[in-house]
Amino acid sequence: MLDIIYEDNYYVAINKPNGLLVHRTRIAEEKKEFALQMLRDQLGYRLYPVHRLDRGTSGALLFAKTPEAAAPMFKAFEEKQVSKTYFAIVRGYTPEADTIDNPIKPDKDHKNKAPQDAVTHYSRLATIELQIPVGRYQTSRYSLVSISPETGRMHQIRKHFAHIRHYIVGDKRHGDWRHNKMYLEELESPYLLLHAADLNFVHPFTGEAISIKAQMPENMLRLCYRFCWDTVLQRQRALPQPIPAIPG
Repeated sequence: MLDIIYEDNYYVAINKPNGLLVHRTRIAEEKKEFALQMLRDQLGYRLYPVHRLDRGTSGALLFAKTPEAAAPMFKAFEEKQVSKTYFAIVRGYTPEADTIDNPIKPDKDHKNKAPQDAVTHYSRLATIELQIPVGRYQTSRYSLVSISPETGRMHQIRKHFAHIRHYIVGDKRHGDWRHNKMYLEELESPYLLLHAADLNFVHPFTGEAISIKAQMPENMLRLCYRFCWDTVLQRQRALPQPIPAIPG
């Protein structure tokens, strides 16, 4: 069962787990399960995705219940009327806050080959230095960052953090394999550490301000507790209520 975190007469949102595709795609034809199909089967009626999350990214994913409900949300996303916040664990100590304004070249299978304007804002929430060697360094440093993408290009956040060499941990395509390997072997973390924490928009039909929040997946939450980042997550209102006991 998918975790439904918002529902009204027009829309339904889930907290998508890591590794689940939004819908069928020819680049992953071997996959048998998709969020769109699973939620349709769970609810018993057709749904329409109004935005996307990468397969590896967890978090808030919104669907419309009718084509008429989908149209204004497509427009809202295109016109940057939807604000999105992500959390990520990245390599190194990032600046306290910055904006990455760097055009993104579409992936090889994309029809449009011209670079697209892409802007990502972020702020550093916390840091950790682990006494675990990676590559030629005897210790390894990481940052927890809050990310607000201004545009919505495919793989934008992952590509932008690769561009500034603060690779998102667990990113097999745009990341640093040495850090991915260390997290897998030493911290038992096999997933991309990028989470879509919330969506905020004005409801096209009711005019209500909607805020949809998605709890971090257990693996990422476990790491944040291990790194003693729970206090900063409390300030970000990113912890479940009541706060669970998360093992080591």
